[in-house]
Amino acid sequence: AARVGLQPVRDWRAFGLHGYPGFTFISNPFLRGSKPFWVTQCLKVYPQKPNVCNLDMHMSPSDTEDIWDKSVLTKTLLEKLRWVTLGYHYNWDTKTYSANHYTPFPADLHSLAFHVASACGSPGFNAQAGILNYYGCDSSLGIHVDESELAHSRPLLSFSRRQDPRPLCTSLWDVMVMSGPSRLFYHAVPRIVAPPQGRPVFEAESCSPASSERDWAACCRYMQGSRVNVTVRQVLGPGQRAPPRGTRFSRDIGTGTGICNDIVLQNEVFYVTTEE
Repeated sequence: AARVGLQPVRDWRAFGLHGYPGFTFISNPFLRGSKPFWVTQCLKVYPQKPNVCNLDMHMSPSDTEDIWDKSVLTKTLLEKLRWVTLGYHYNWDTKTYSANHYTPFPADLHSLAFHVASACGSPGFNAQAGILNYYGCDSSLGIHVDESELAHSRPLLSFSRRQDPRPLCTSLWDVMVMSGPSRLFYHAVPRIVAPPQGRPVFEAESCSPASSERDWAACCRYMQGSRVNVTVRQVLGPGQRAPPRGTRFSRDIGTGTGICNDIVLQNEVFYVTTEE
């Protein structure tokens, strides 16, 4: 676990929600000093090709080839970045995945998701798809349910009668796991809470060995007014194959797990409910 920046599991502070079986909230399980690496990955590495981002719909491939190097001084492209998809690339229009829209999933994030899922009772979790959402302080995420994957019986990592939504305030580096019945619960991010004025983004943490001082300074500037959320999920169950593009999945409705990993400064208000 230490190799991916996690504390020993015995030191984690994890909580559940009464009436929401399978939902686990983990308060910052990361080791001190590991955060610069993950921030750099999310801002500099994961937006690179062949991964897919929202800018691809409006710009040529050459214009989005290296978003970071084109933004490290002016931040022009980075400020316009709203989402990046990894592995099986989610089709936002059809709400499906397909076998011919896939690129290799990052090994480091795969390992991180595997360790968290295993600790939460889902050994053998295979991270196959990821979505990174980039939020400003005025952003929100509407209520939705993650049901496009074939493998509802496997983890989604980030993360009856009508019930009022249960609000949660998540903070820096918190992790949420949606497993079992909670795998198909509706959830939303109605508000991003701005950080206190004058508070440094990462106190007493130096830059990642994989980044320069200039890159790390740019990361800190960006994070002072933005938030990044990472969700990781397993798309396919044992023996299943993704269909070709344009074919809808025949879904395996079972129990499952999800992890939603927040890796930025800003707090957020997170709602979870059993119904839309």
